Amino acid sequence: MNQLFRRKSTNATINQGGDGEHSGLNKVLTVKDLTFFGIAAIIGGGTFSAIGNACFSGGPGVVILYIICAIACGFTAMCYAEFASRVPVSGSAYTYAYVSFGEIFAWIIGWALIMEYSIGNIYIAFSWSGYFTNLLETFHIHLPEWLTINYQSAKEAFATSKGDEGLAAWRNAPVFGGLKIIFDLPAVIINVMITYLVYRGAKESRNFSNIMVYIKLAIIVLVIIVGAFYVDIDNWTPFMPNGFGGVMGGVSAVFFAYIGFDAVSTLAEESKNPQRDLPKGMIYSLVICTVVYIILALVLTGMVSYQLLGVSDPLAEIFALKGVKWMLFIVSIAAVVAMTSVMLVFQLGQPRIWMTMSRDGLMPNKFSEIHPKYKTPGFATIITGLVVGLPIFFTNENMVLDFTSIGTLFAFVLVCGGVLMLSPQSEAELKERATKGKFRIPYVNSKFIFPIFVIVSAGLIQYLFPTFFADTFKFSEDHFATNISMVVFFILCIVMSALAFIKNLSLIPLLGLVSCCYLLTGMAVSNWKWFGVWLIIGLVFYFCYGYRNSKLRKA
Repeated sequence: MNQLFRRKSTNATINQGGDGEHSGLNKVLTVKDLTFFGIAAIIGGGTFSAIGNACFSGGPGVVILYIICAIACGFTAMCYAEFASRVPVSGSAYTYAYVSFGEIFAWIIGWALIMEYSIGNIYIAFSWSGYFTNLLETFHIHLPEWLTINYQSAKEAFATSKGDEGLAAWRNAPVFGGLKIIFDLPAVIINVMITYLVYRGAKESRNFSNIMVYIKLAIIVLVIIVGAFYVDIDNWTPFMPNGFGGVMGGVSAVFFAYIGFDAVSTLAEESKNPQRDLPKGMIYSLVICTVVYIILALVLTGMVSYQLLGVSDPLAEIFALKGVKWMLFIVSIAAVVAMTSVMLVFQLGQPRIWMTMSRDGLMPNKFSEIHPKYKTPGFATIITGLVVGLPIFFTNENMVLDFTSIGTLFAFVLVCGGVLMLSPQSEAELKERATKGKFRIPYVNSKFIFPIFVIVSAGLIQYLFPTFFADTFKFSEDHFATNISMVVFFILCIVMSALAFIKNLSLIPLLGLVSCCYLLTGMAVSNWKWFGVWLIIGLVFYFCYGYRNSKLRKA
């Protein structure tokens, strides 16, 4: 058991990456570049696609969920920033878990991050394809339906006789060897192009990303300004048409809108001053994007009834309903640009995590090879392209969306918990961080604050929702699966209150951990089942390869 929980020292981790035995990546990124990479990763599929399902589920009250998610991500971003300041090495949450929890947790989080970056990009590729196809239609260029939809969606459309595009694809698709040829060609092409760009280097990716961020921010501001003229405040009533349960029902879609700011931390070894610039880049991008999301959600739900927003392209839908045809073209351009930049950042992040895992012996050595000319993890980048590209042929959007969100939340929980477990720094180290402008989470003793917060929150819930606790503790066959996660969350709050009182835990990472755990209670049971299967596959790989080849074990 001790072997499973062996931890890397902070100094060994810093020496191994960046300026040590594995130096070689180009250090070209500044605070502005990192902030723009964060915005590029956050404003994408969540803005132009997932926001529609969130508004459909929660109505105008979905802004509350955006605020809750922003708070949870804000606490988490500060924890990432703390780690980035103390361990300025590529690998994101994987590296941080190795330093704080040990090898088995590091492997689990690295495996979960594959869901965030690689599998998340599958959803983005599908959404990108939808907007790109609409853009082509405005130029009277029509692709056959069997080249613009995934096989699974077409098959479901045929089985249920719903969905014109899917039915047309199934009926008109060519047949080869008894199998219908149906796949999303634009999604495949954009994945190949992004993989090539990332393969070429961080500098080229940075320049391309910055241009796209300027374009999409300008167009989103235009959408908000034009949309504001069509807002009818009557559409904001009722504010929570499906109750708070309806608001929480959009948690996968809303949280998906926020994942990506942590991708900035994977670029540590390509930053000019990672200990100072990485924390700023993550926090700046998160604040900017939260403001954009809240305003955009209010405009969307104000322009039309929330019941009309359950579509894959909500921004285009609202202007189509209002007859503002010239905005349809602009929104399609913005969506294509925004989602391209998201794919770019995610494709940058995943190879660098694999590169770091390979350095530790948990993945084959090939993954840590740096291209001699382009100074990128070339082999890992190509494999990432394949991991994204191949499932495009047999998965659909909804499965990927839920799968990605639960993996990311799990990573966030471990990062916040990892900060709580980091050893305190000496006075000399703290003084050095202060003089060099390195980020540090302000310490606030949670000894009394957190237990009082839990008690007051429970009292408010009981006052505002008198039946909430009674309903939660119903364990009949119909309610057990949906209620068990909330009961586990209650137990966690009680345990953490006791630990906060006994061990004087730091308040900010503690709030980050609890808020992310609360968001996990909104995940469907099917999500947990898929996540469990994914973890089992990962553990099999770890014990067959990683455990035996770990450099810590050999040492």
